[in-house]
Amino acid sequence: MLSTIIGAIIIGAIIGPLARLVMPGEQDIGLIATILIGAVGALAGGAIYEFFGGEETGGIDWILHGIQVVSAAVLVAIWISFRGTKSSA
Repeated sequence: MLSTIIGAIIIGAIIGPLARLVMPGEQDIGLIATILIGAVGALAGGAIYEFFGGEETGGIDWILHGIQVVSAAVLVAIWISFRGTKSSA
């Protein structure tokens, strides 16, 4: 359980900033929110990947990571729209 939480935080710390990089403009989102959005996006992306037949290969799966980043980017957009934070695109 603890290793799952630590893993989600580490993945969130990587996926979250990547998701913000692919979003146009600036986002007014704090570090904790970025990590949490990244973790949720990674979990959602993994679920989407498995739903469409993706399998864990044990190596680096770039398609999985791409889906995770896109999922997190969608969550960043949703976060911005709910917070009313404007993006300078």
